[in-house]
Amino acid sequence: MLMLSFPEMIKQNFIDESPSQETLKEVVLDCGWGNLIFANTFQNPEKVAQALCDEEPGKRNIVYNLTEPHVVLSMAPQEIFLDPSHHFRLLKKDYVANPEKSHVFKVRPFSFNNDTFRINEIFQSRSMVPVSGSFLNDVEKEGKIKVFLAEESKTKKILGVISCLDHEKIYHDPHQGASLWSLAVDPQASQPGLGEALVRHCAEHMFKLGREYIDLSVLHDNKQAIRLYEKLGFYRLPLFFLKHKSAINETLYTGPIPENQLNPYAKIIIDEARRRGIATEILDEPSNLFSLSYGGRTLNCHESLTELTSSIALQICSDKSLTHRILSRSGIQVPQQVVASDPETNKGFLECCGRIVVKPAQGEQGEGISVGLSNPEDLEDALLSAEKVCERVLLEEFIEGQDLRVLVIKNEVVAAAIRHPAEISGTGFLTVRKLIEKQSRRRQSATGGESSIPVDNETLRCVKAAGFEMDSVLKPGETLKVRRTANLHTGGTIQDVTGSLHSELVNACLKAAQVINIPVVGFDLMVKDVKLPEYHFIEANERPGLANHEPHPTAERFIDLLFPQTAIQGKL
Repeated sequence: MLMLSFPEMIKQNFIDESPSQETLKEVVLDCGWGNLIFANTFQNPEKVAQALCDEEPGKRNIVYNLTEPHVVLSMAPQEIFLDPSHHFRLLKKDYVANPEKSHVFKVRPFSFNNDTFRINEIFQSRSMVPVSGSFLNDVEKEGKIKVFLAEESKTKKILGVISCLDHEKIYHDPHQGASLWSLAVDPQASQPGLGEALVRHCAEHMFKLGREYIDLSVLHDNKQAIRLYEKLGFYRLPLFFLKHKSAINETLYTGPIPENQLNPYAKIIIDEARRRGIATEILDEPSNLFSLSYGGRTLNCHESLTELTSSIALQICSDKSLTHRILSRSGIQVPQQVVASDPETNKGFLECCGRIVVKPAQGEQGEGISVGLSNPEDLEDALLSAEKVCERVLLEEFIEGQDLRVLVIKNEVVAAAIRHPAEISGTGFLTVRKLIEKQSRRRQSATGGESSIPVDNETLRCVKAAGFEMDSVLKPGETLKVRRTANLHTGGTIQDVTGSLHSELVNACLKAAQVINIPVVGFDLMVKDVKLPEYHFIEANERPGLANHEPHPTAERFIDLLFPQTAIQGKL
């Protein structure tokens, strides 16, 4: 076998070690999120390092197409680091198009007037740097950067975004290359194949322009993305990326921290505490117990549950029937509710309400809950499921409407979101089972493994109730709710409505927090519309997930409560 030397390997893959006269030199491109520094257009490594370090606050500069990272690193070892990303390439001659096109969504170019806000919503959900609409409009006109969006066919909602860079127009690339950046898909989207469609569209667009290859970078541990790129024919190159040691890149160069196995609900609090100089100690990693210490004061926490929550408040929230009675006596609207007893009494309650909810009196994360039951057979199955979680089972009037979660911290509504049950969207060829698997993987990826769709009796019941089997094939664009509960742990998604809450809903939540006398709480309500005053209180969660409401400053307000002396420092 012929073994290529490293320089020969680079030359074979179309990278210039010394640019030709026609190629522009020392090219730095503003991409909105930061500058992309084309290392192959530089001859002086010191200038590459300087361009990287000239990073604006809140931006992320990247050195790209680098063959000798150790040399550039030596120019500023305290300020720059080797990015743990792989360099992937797809050659035009190796690309195989997919003849099947989705009827559920389409990929279209960026439109200045309507798209910027939604693009930045998706970027923020993926912890990416937002960009301005004027910038995107300007670069579109120049033709150096092309932005494409995945748009749902029926609702016109933007589900994903990607940018492709034309190296010919950027620095007169003699090898006619291009690269893909800023691929982001809405973590709440139920449509499969969004990322693949965006990548394919960009590649085909550039290949039609005569470009010979497409490059991209992907973090070494992003297994799902790597599988996608390898499936499309991308292969890895021995080329490297450098980044600046800024706060936005901190997790990439500081290495793993001891508590890296904590769930997102504990991590978001610990990260904010450390940012303010508050000492943290992991008390028990499997149960997400930790302590925070500052100024001679130490508080123990179980995610967002702390010693500031009294045992009485904890008992009120953990017992759903007690929550119901306490809030009802205070004039807060609640649905009808009884404790399950003999079959005749249970059947009578079902006939009285028409549709009911069956749930364990104590439990969390949606376990054992069945929603929208209307016949005695389903009721008996639901009772057996709930009894596995708690011996005492509740029957509750089913309230039609939107599932609203409101987060209250220190007598202030900090965030609110409509929670949607897990839903899949048909492609015309994938089975219900396969769609659930794909959507579950996306939810796991978006939530650090905290959210997935269980294929249990409740899922099977919902699928069957809708007239389908697990091996059924949904029509393109046909949607199916595979759970009735909107719990995030069972694959549910959220829609932020913090700025749209009717004042009556805000006042009701503040009153409920005062009645329970609890400093941090998440309330579940059923509402007709968040802009209307009607509501029914369903449950109170003494340990609400703060990470579910990003980018709202939930962790900041939580730490403000625990250590108010750090509040000003934390908001600088």
